[in-house]
Amino acid sequence: MFSTRSTGRQGVISEVHEATSLYNPCMNLAEFRRLLTPVGQTALEAAEALAPREEDYLRCFQELCRLFPADLARPALEIAINRGKAEAKFPFAAQLYFSREALEQASAWQVATYRAGRYRPFVSVLDLGCSAGSDTLALAGVTRVMGVDRDPLRLALARANAEALSLGERAGFIQADLRDPLPLGRLDNAALFFDPARRAAGRRLHSVRAYQPPLEIVNTWLANFPALGVKISPGVDLAELAPYAAEVEFISLDGELKEAALWFGPLHSAVRRATLLPGEHTLAAAPAPALPLRQPGAYLYEPDPAVLRAGLVANLGEQIGAAQLDADIAYLTADSRVATPFARLWQVEDWFPFSLKRLRATLRQRDVGQATVKKRGSPLQPEALLRDLRLSGSQERVIFLTHLRGKPIAVIALPNPVSR
Repeated sequence: MFSTRSTGRQGVISEVHEATSLYNPCMNLAEFRRLLTPVGQTALEAAEALAPREEDYLRCFQELCRLFPADLARPALEIAINRGKAEAKFPFAAQLYFSREALEQASAWQVATYRAGRYRPFVSVLDLGCSAGSDTLALAGVTRVMGVDRDPLRLALARANAEALSLGERAGFIQADLRDPLPLGRLDNAALFFDPARRAAGRRLHSVRAYQPPLEIVNTWLANFPALGVKISPGVDLAELAPYAAEVEFISLDGELKEAALWFGPLHSAVRRATLLPGEHTLAAAPAPALPLRQPGAYLYEPDPAVLRAGLVANLGEQIGAAQLDADIAYLTADSRVATPFARLWQVEDWFPFSLKRLRATLRQRDVGQATVKKRGSPLQPEALLRDLRLSGSQERVIFLTHLRGKPIAVIALPNPVSR
């Protein structure tokens, strides 16, 4: 940490020398408010022109301090760095304001706007734990929204973001502690969206009982606001959700599991749901018989992680007419190809009971020099297996290490997924 005082040229030089090359964001409310002034916006433009990254912080700080006081250069750089990172989540990142932690917790815009769509029937929504307002912005696209948070800096960030996107008339903000009674009484045709803090002291909180505030607080709101959605970690222990009469939805984006949500009351539409973005492909739980077991066919299906977490492998298998290799393994197989957004499809070239010697010989016979190893149910480590295989050919393959009716097998597939 370095001083925020600037006492002329000598003071700036002293502060730069005290600065560390390790990025340590610590913007406060007063600094952020100053950043919104004309001189602050000029400093922010200068910071953005440097295209700063965390690893470039010291160099950029020194350069910016030639033009602006250190206590203005530092928050300008922090916002500029975060805007660069936010490009992975927001199409309009260059207009937004985030602290590092608020950005880390923010939903990707495609996820936030998809989720906001459930609130279209409601006149208004309370965004509880709104932080820097990423979900508030998405909700404001479908209805009026009031963001609530106890952190004054995050509320200031949220207000600035709403103004930047010309949503100030559709989004308001209130400072309040969610552990106290909600600052509004019963509202007609209103719903809640709750985003509890899932980090403390920089560490992830895995139990819903450790969220801030804990998930159980929803029980105090449901009587007045039965329409309630909650953002939770996709790695949540499903056993902890058993006391809650809510739909559990798992959401993936571009094949990566991103979030989970609970939906109560009028927002509830299924017991479990897997949703894939983009495209809003959704698979809801329904009674499904156990899938038949069989050896690998011509195609191997690798279900999307949202389908896996939602426990909908049997539903997917029934939908596409596929079988399982093993009752406890989520790979599906079939002799015919059925296009589905819910799984990646691989063309099987060969399979056999696992034997390192046979696998090495088969791959060498096919002139395979590069392989990707995927596994489910196998204790083998892919890196160690690749070292033991000592491949040196010109072809590429994908190796699946898994089980067939409890017995270890290797499946060799062509290198690229079959087009859906």
